[in-house]
Amino acid sequence: MLLYLLRHAEAEDLAASDAARRLTAKGEAQAKLVGKFCREHDLSPSVILTSPVTRAKQTAEIVQRELAKPDLMEVPWAACGMDPWDAMDQLGAMKKIPAVMLVGHQPDLAGLAGALLGLTTVTSLHVRKALLLGIEVPHGLKTGGGILQFFLPPKLM
Repeated sequence: MLLYLLRHAEAEDLAASDAARRLTAKGEAQAKLVGKFCREHDLSPSVILTSPVTRAKQTAEIVQRELAKPDLMEVPWAACGMDPWDAMDQLGAMKKIPAVMLVGHQPDLAGLAGALLGLTTVTSLHVRKALLLGIEVPHGLKTGGGILQFFLPPKLM
């Protein structure tokens, strides 16, 4: 499986709640850029999984529109505070899917990427807004079982 990890794009600072924070105009442009980059470089997830938090869902929806094909599925386990080992278990149930994109939050995505890459500390990874990581997991989703394929901030897209 190729696992694409995408941090949500830029969101407003203030809202009725943290979960209700929406993307800014810049965030919408970042998400569109990620989707366009994926389409132009044949980075095609079979499914996009997203946190139920508004800013992540909006990011996922924009990327999905740009790609014009993958299914989009909201998964509660990807909300803020996602546990990397729970995420590996959940994603492991999808091991027959060749490419999966997970849209989520920081530091959760850094924790998942760090665990998959066998890093001892997640502070080794700074996952900026709208950053896209590609991790190959050829032998299953387990600690240290991933191979980093790319780590792209939006300004390099």
